[in-house]
Amino acid sequence: MSGMRAEIGFIGLGQMGGPMAARLLADDVRLHVHDANPGAMAGFAARGAVAHGSARGVADAAAVVFACLPAQAISLAVAEEAAAGTALRVYAEMSTIGRETMAAVAATMAARGVAAVDAPVSGGPPGARAGTLAMMAAGAPEAVALVRPWLARIGRAVFVIGETPGMAQTMKLVNNLLIATNLASAFEALVMGAKAGLDPDLMLEVINASTGRSMVTETLIPKAVLPGSFDFGAATAIIAKDAELGVAEARSLGVPAWTVEQAARLWKLGVLEGYGRADMTEVIRLLEKWAGAEVRSRA
Repeated sequence: MSGMRAEIGFIGLGQMGGPMAARLLADDVRLHVHDANPGAMAGFAARGAVAHGSARGVADAAAVVFACLPAQAISLAVAEEAAAGTALRVYAEMSTIGRETMAAVAATMAARGVAAVDAPVSGGPPGARAGTLAMMAAGAPEAVALVRPWLARIGRAVFVIGETPGMAQTMKLVNNLLIATNLASAFEALVMGAKAGLDPDLMLEVINASTGRSMVTETLIPKAVLPGSFDFGAATAIIAKDAELGVAEARSLGVPAWTVEQAARLWKLGVLEGYGRADMTEVIRLLEKWAGAEVRSRA
């Protein structure tokens, strides 16, 4: 960069966006940020970032802008505003919004001569804080090449999925359908074992030495469910949204999704029962309540 600071923007400083944006704070970057919550921006401003009152303000200042937002409608609205920015050249959408919505974002950008990169991430808030996220990217090769160095600062590995925005969204949904289904099935199986009198710690020890093991049983349940902390960091409403998006994607492609449809119902029920803003691991409480048994460490 020949001693010059890169003008980089980041819109959305929530549970995922905040830690990701923080990894772009560096001597060779002037970071421009915006969030609907002024308090979220204040912390960044204190560390040298430039806070803006709107997405347009960020796009007027930065050539490369990342966005990490909680819902499809918000992503569309923010993209429409940012596309009019006078400095913006590449817009990287990091939200999980599905293939069709990503295509709409890309079309909005293309109408203004801005390249769009489909750039969802996987690893949850813990991965965002630790810098171990899996980063995905889809878009025109030259646009992906521009954002790839910044993605590499944010996460552990960057996977180029294809040249069409929306392909990375599909890859993200494949992953999230698996985690949504794995969690739901693990919750049910472990509650069954607890109801039968099995020790939860021993169940996990056996499972993780056997064929039923997964990231859910090896990491997520031991750290967030057994101690009753329920602090993985991802809200139930988010996984419910992603599961619904994944099921819709499968239907649009004519692919049977009977198993994940059932898992999606559990997450939707969790939201309806008031767990939307709670950690996704806390949904196991619904099953525990019905069964009259808890999956907690006896240590």
